[in-house]
Amino acid sequence: MTSTRVSGHDRSDASIVVPENRRKNGAGFAIPVGGAEEKAGPSVILRRFMALCGGEKANIAIIPTASEVSDTGDRYARLFQDFGAARTTILPIVSRADAGREDYVHALDDVSGIFLTGGNQLRLSTMIGGTDMSRTIRLRHAAGVHVAGTSAGASFLCEHMIAFGEEGSSPLAGAVTLAPGLGLSNSVIIDQHFRQRDRLGRLLTALAYNPFAIGIGLDENTAAFIGPDNVIEVVGSGAITVVDPSELEFSSMARVRRNDPVCLIGIRLHVLDHGSTFDLHTRKALPAMELAERP
Repeated sequence: MTSTRVSGHDRSDASIVVPENRRKNGAGFAIPVGGAEEKAGPSVILRRFMALCGGEKANIAIIPTASEVSDTGDRYARLFQDFGAARTTILPIVSRADAGREDYVHALDDVSGIFLTGGNQLRLSTMIGGTDMSRTIRLRHAAGVHVAGTSAGASFLCEHMIAFGEEGSSPLAGAVTLAPGLGLSNSVIIDQHFRQRDRLGRLLTALAYNPFAIGIGLDENTAAFIGPDNVIEVVGSGAITVVDPSELEFSSMARVRRNDPVCLIGIRLHVLDHGSTFDLHTRKALPAMELAERP
């Protein structure tokens, strides 16, 4: 574990303000990012995450476990330091034994944000799932710490994780494999690099197994800021595809053979851009232009 403390100025966007009613139950934000987020220039997603975490007072733990590139944690640490974070702590968890180390777990005691990098989400689930580290992340999130993950880190955030699957726009039986994730929410299934890698079909397939959750497909450089009030706000240059199966009338998943197309009737789909919102409780989407009219 390395820790770097930097003094400095808050270079976050001063216009980023999170209404107090978004934090009413005390939990933190869960922030899945679609990958390839902007790291130079405006860096809207990363700067907004840091602003939530306290701006120049932010203390951010970085977990690069998903990546096999040795300097991934260092690169994100430098980014947040350049943005003016007070402190960044890298937790180089490369085994289940590491995920149980007391010094790593206690490093989360005073953080204001936790960031999981991209790579392979199965490295996260197999090394961190069911450990003291995963339990502590959930407890800290429930106590108000904001947790973000990009690419593989985004997929891992929720209870139901897409481990891998086939590309394409049509749902195919057996085209996706699910695994348990971190468990910050059980109401959504997240996929990333969505439009760039043509992943609508595998998200639809994941939802067809049990149409309880809502599907969130994140384009690159696009994030879903999921508040403790269960409202998602879209941030970034791409779009979020929301697949809502709550009005599903028919699914052929139980009767089709592997690799056959799945018939789904009654699926609702929204494509939301920067500033748009989706309420996971009411299932209502609003475009950015109507945000000012929300009560």
